[in-house]
Amino acid sequence: MSQLNGAYYGPSIPPPKTSYHRPGRGGGLGCCCGCLFSLIFKLILTVIIIIGIAVFLFWLIVRPNVVKFHVTEATLTQFNYTPNNTLHYDLALNITVRNPNKRLGIYYDRIEARAMFHDARFDSQFPEPFYQGHKSTNVLNPVFKGQQLVPLNADQSAELKKENATGVYEIDVKMYLRVRFKLGVFKTKTLKPKVSCDLRVPLKGSAGAGVFQTTKCDWDR
Repeated sequence: MSQLNGAYYGPSIPPPKTSYHRPGRGGGLGCCCGCLFSLIFKLILTVIIIIGIAVFLFWLIVRPNVVKFHVTEATLTQFNYTPNNTLHYDLALNITVRNPNKRLGIYYDRIEARAMFHDARFDSQFPEPFYQGHKSTNVLNPVFKGQQLVPLNADQSAELKKENATGVYEIDVKMYLRVRFKLGVFKTKTLKPKVSCDLRVPLKGSAGAGVFQTTKCDWDR
């Protein structure tokens, strides 16, 4: 018994440590992000609705109408294509521009008129910039005259041969515009619309070619 009482049983085993789990912050952060995204979405939706209402009210008050372009006169006194691919031409146009709007004025800051024969451009003219008031009509008088090297492909050459026989030429005039609209003291930013006039112009002096008919121009999309 004395030996047992004096026996050595090794170092004492410490009691297990109790661990405490602290709740993480991830759940709270996710909740905040969700609230932030929801708030941003609501703000964007509100802005879209306000812009939509503003556009509708603008249309309701102003009731904008499309500006109308017509070629009322076209005089072709020369349209001669030589074997060295040179086109000699003389084409004079009267183009009326009608603004039917009661409240909108229009600044035509730049006008480029391009004359083309079946997609082959042979001249460009730049009428003077102008301001067009409410419910008014202005007239442009571009004159395309000169000679230009204009290579034609097989299809264009075939069309030229047909039109030489009839004395009526299909000439397209495309207008590239830079415009601003004015409503009271407010002006819009510069817009760049395009207008296309597909013309059938008789050569002056050609027998049976007839006379030019007033042609409405279309807005290109």
